[in-house]
Amino acid sequence: MMKAIRIGSIFAGLLVATATLNVWAQDGSSASAGAAASSAQGKVADRALRKDVVRSLTRTKGLNTTRITVRVKDGLVMLQGSVPEQSEVDLATQAASHTNGVTAVKNTLTVIGPAGSQ
Repeated sequence: MMKAIRIGSIFAGLLVATATLNVWAQDGSSASAGAAASSAQGKVADRALRKDVVRSLTRTKGLNTTRITVRVKDGLVMLQGSVPEQSEVDLATQAASHTNGVTAVKNTLTVIGPAGSQ
């Protein structure tokens, strides 16, 4: 009789442990799926914002965008590359920062003259 009670309590303990692990595994996987979906949505939003910023830059008079690269991460716009004149660095910053959805602009553009001189 004692063995039957002991086996029953061990079985019940294993059943509870299995159920707990199963619930924990389900919670973890749904959180991972939620994070992946959120990450995918963030990438889509970043691509759309990048497209808007590039459009703003190309429509800015007096700005040569040929050597400008635009990167976006969570609303932060990074401008990289070079422009012929210092005034274009400022124009690029203004155009990017006035684009809807931009939270900040990091401008690392360098000034390299039209013939490649600095």
